[in-house]
Amino acid sequence: MSETAHSKKPQIQAFFDEPTNTVSYLVWDGDTGEGAVIDPVLDYDFRTGDCSTASADAVLARANELGVKIGTVLETHAHADHLSGAPYIKLKTGANVAIGEHIRDVQRIFRPVFNAIDVSGDGSEFDHLFKDGERFKIGTIEAEVMHTPGHTPACVSYRIGDAVFVGDTMFMPDYGTARADFPGGDARDLYRSIKRVLSLPPETRLFMCHDYKAPGRDDYAWETTVGEERARNVHVHDGVSEDEFVAMREARDAKLAAPLLLLPSIQVNIRAGKFPPAEVDGVHYLKVPIKLAS
Repeated sequence: MSETAHSKKPQIQAFFDEPTNTVSYLVWDGDTGEGAVIDPVLDYDFRTGDCSTASADAVLARANELGVKIGTVLETHAHADHLSGAPYIKLKTGANVAIGEHIRDVQRIFRPVFNAIDVSGDGSEFDHLFKDGERFKIGTIEAEVMHTPGHTPACVSYRIGDAVFVGDTMFMPDYGTARADFPGGDARDLYRSIKRVLSLPPETRLFMCHDYKAPGRDDYAWETTVGEERARNVHVHDGVSEDEFVAMREARDAKLAAPLLLLPSIQVNIRAGKFPPAEVDGVHYLKVPIKLAS
């Protein structure tokens, strides 16, 4: 796809969920009103099991206010730190839910972990599975899918007009890059994926999926550019070799705790945001696999 095809600027509004440090996006074509939602959040209280659609409702309310018609929910990957609000957005708008085709790999990794016999392993829980390089449109705005594995095997970034939504591939320049130690993750793949994104024109806008406030920064931030990342990313700026990055990333990951919502998030998100089937009492349960010390 030519650079001219990516010159049009989509309209973008971010929605920050502070409990999970997640940024969701409403993206639309200002000329046609056609839009998409990227990485919507379902509010979930781990301590009580209570769920709320407040975050997704905020996105829907803004879309309604702007007259935006949501046609697609775009998931960058099967998140490990929040539950997806995709089914709720679909219920309210009729939107399709799409993700990268390598979600099949993630389903196959985690299906036996939770004995999730209802999970297909073929990605059919989703309405569409994107291939690397696949193109689509939001209104008249050209979009392209980039397979950017490393954090997970299924991670994709969405290049929509002059903007790229990078998921968990990287963070703001002062915070660095995503972990690569989840099952199927790989620090070497992550480096190569980041370099692929950073080979785009320096003025390309980049939108993060998370922010945690880097040390010394008081405000949350989630928008930067290819040029800024190449110049200042503390983990992978220009000049950092693949071997240097892998050594740093693997040493850093070895010290990280699992995300609080890892177990519930994975079970829900590999099912395209749906909960496991209800049991005979009509209740949906999330499983916690127990590891007994030998």
